[in-house]
Amino acid sequence: MEKANSTIVRHEAELPKEPFTETDMLLQWNKYAQRLGDKGYKILEALLLINDPKLKGTTIYHELPNEGSKIEFESEKHDLLGHLRGKLHNYDIQIEVVVNETVENKFAFTPQDKYNRLNEINPSLDILRKTFDLDI
Repeated sequence: MEKANSTIVRHEAELPKEPFTETDMLLQWNKYAQRLGDKGYKILEALLLINDPKLKGTTIYHELPNEGSKIEFESEKHDLLGHLRGKLHNYDIQIEVVVNETVENKFAFTPQDKYNRLNEINPSLDILRKTFDLDI
């Protein structure tokens, strides 16, 4: 009876460590995000899908735009980690959050600035301007 009631404790060496690819990881990451969205956790879903995480070894690097989103993500990190470890059969997986607040907003005020900005987006604009001999 004692054997039946004792909990099964696995040592770290016994846990699976199967290799996986970044594609496998992204598939499970997106499935988890979809499941969160279906449950109504739209903000967490958006944080997971804000960009594709990068895989280096067994560490997943996920870039977020600010500290507030990092705090929100950290609340779900444990469950996400459990999902990924279980589905990918690798218990060495770690998630690192990188905050990148360097978002550049370029504002165009003069007609020349506006033209330069649009020309960066679509270089064919310059050909159109020259073909029809247009002023800026």
